[in-house]
Amino acid sequence: MLKLRLVELPAEGGKSGHGKGSAPLALPVRPGVALPERYAAAAAAAGFDPARGEALRLDGALGDRTAWLIGVAPGPTGMEAAGALAAAAIAGEEPPGGRRGVIDARGLPPADVAALAIGAGMRAHPLPHYGATPPPALRRLDLLVEDAAAHGPGLDRARALLRGAGLARDLAAEPANRLTPPLFVERLWELEAHGIEVTVHGRRWLERHGYGGLLAVGRGSAHPPRLVELRWPGRTEAPPVVLVGKGITFDTGGVSIKGAAGMEAMKADMAGAAACAGAVLALALRDSPAPVTAVLAIAENMTGADSYRPGDVLRMASGLMVEVMDTDAEGRLVLADALHRARGLNPAAILDLATLTGSIISALGHHRAGLFGNDDALRDAVMEAGEAVGEPLWPMPIGARHREDLTSDIADLRHCLPPGGGGPGWAGKFLPDACHAAAFLRDFAAPEGAPLISWAHLDIAGMDLREAGREAGPYPLPPGPSGYGVRLLDRLVADRFEGEAQWLRPARPR
Repeated sequence: MLKLRLVELPAEGGKSGHGKGSAPLALPVRPGVALPERYAAAAAAAGFDPARGEALRLDGALGDRTAWLIGVAPGPTGMEAAGALAAAAIAGEEPPGGRRGVIDARGLPPADVAALAIGAGMRAHPLPHYGATPPPALRRLDLLVEDAAAHGPGLDRARALLRGAGLARDLAAEPANRLTPPLFVERLWELEAHGIEVTVHGRRWLERHGYGGLLAVGRGSAHPPRLVELRWPGRTEAPPVVLVGKGITFDTGGVSIKGAAGMEAMKADMAGAAACAGAVLALALRDSPAPVTAVLAIAENMTGADSYRPGDVLRMASGLMVEVMDTDAEGRLVLADALHRARGLNPAAILDLATLTGSIISALGHHRAGLFGNDDALRDAVMEAGEAVGEPLWPMPIGARHREDLTSDIADLRHCLPPGGGGPGWAGKFLPDACHAAAFLRDFAAPEGAPLISWAHLDIAGMDLREAGREAGPYPLPPGPSGYGVRLLDRLVADRFEGEAQWLRPARPR
């Protein structure tokens, strides 16, 4: 993780100038703000336009030290993008400059300094690498400010968010042979060091309590499934916010096997569970007062002698009988059992995250995640949180016909339509599978006749990975897992569930 440090310096024009040292220095520039005299002429000659969010290298303005002007584009994530651009520019310098750098943040409010730190930290985060020589990365970044104490709380929160997002990205980047269900659980046990209570339910517990969906999906693998609960107790007596994550450590499609092309990306089919784990870590590191629990359904969807099959009928943990139509629609089966567990925790609200359907990518591309649910107020709060942190969503419908499509002749419902099951002709090729999945999950998150619990379902397929030429996020990061969902969930909890009037227990000592 990038080491971030606040360094006090007087305002521009003081004796200390930009500080001592030879590390490259980046200066964020907002549109319409006058540049220091030493930069102005060169920037004008180069046609530098801060509004475009571009970077300009200046040699000679600070003697032998490289200087970068970093444009801050308009918008809520402009300063974060500037931090990421600064980190990329500095890292591109030849060592030792490429290992450490400086951002001149003097005159900026604490929120902007924290945003610079988040953007730089997201850009500089090194993903797992197993080669002999890992790629060069920025290791230390100094933030020049006038008053370090004033910026300390904001930087502490930025560090917590970066740790949480970094955990999610690291987990999703791991090869499937290095993150089997048992190895995933080992990584989650480490969170106990941060005051998070970890409970792991193994196969015998799942069998005893009838978790037929999770058990069926994991049956074909040599590594049995797990249901993991991560509990951050918070400091209030309020019911917990429960996060539910799909944790398929690899998805072959099972008997309904996927094509070979692109299957290697299925190591990240646990990105929803990783995001939930990262969010709980971030909340713990900043000592959030809100109680939050994550319920993670972890399994490997493999082919084997005991694999479940299309046409099977499963008894779920809720007691509903489900007819299986396609074993490559395994995510909704494990989520259904996890949602049943979440309801039993007396939650204030339930939010599930999953790389669930290809159809949501057809609808929204790699620009927004799909958002479904049963509570307009929660939906709006999730939307606002996503927009604020650059992890946007778009509301999607669960219509009456979507649920009717799941009617089964031999069970309570079927979990999807069979491939091409929309009827003859073109209709069979364009199934609203994301809406069908949400309709299926609603029967477990908000079953008819049961007490109503606010629920939101985030289909994050298309947003969990950044690929070359297909950016998923507000600013460019290296290809790989994005950590989508961590900051969104943290912001949602902060905005909606951390009311000061409910603070009943003293803060934990740090």
